[in-house]
Amino acid sequence: MAKTSWIERNARKQRTVDKYAALRKELKEKNDYVGLTLLPRNASPTRLVNRCQITGRRRAFYRRFKVSRLQFREMALQGLIPGVTKSSW
Repeated sequence: MAKTSWIERNARKQRTVDKYAALRKELKEKNDYVGLTLLPRNASPTRLVNRCQITGRRRAFYRRFKVSRLQFREMALQGLIPGVTKSSW
């Protein structure tokens, strides 16, 4: 499991992105790049990290299911993800 501080840091970044989203859009439409530079760094959505909703792991993240590969495998084997079965040939 990821450190709680990393998960909280990412949540704080998400709140900042949400707060400045409308202002960023307005500044981009006006091509006011000086105004964009005056915003906080964490207002940019590219600074967010995709994290597993269960463990907080950031590597090997499946966007479609919003979990890491490890949690995906466990959930698939338990039958918690509909339509996913273990392949065999």
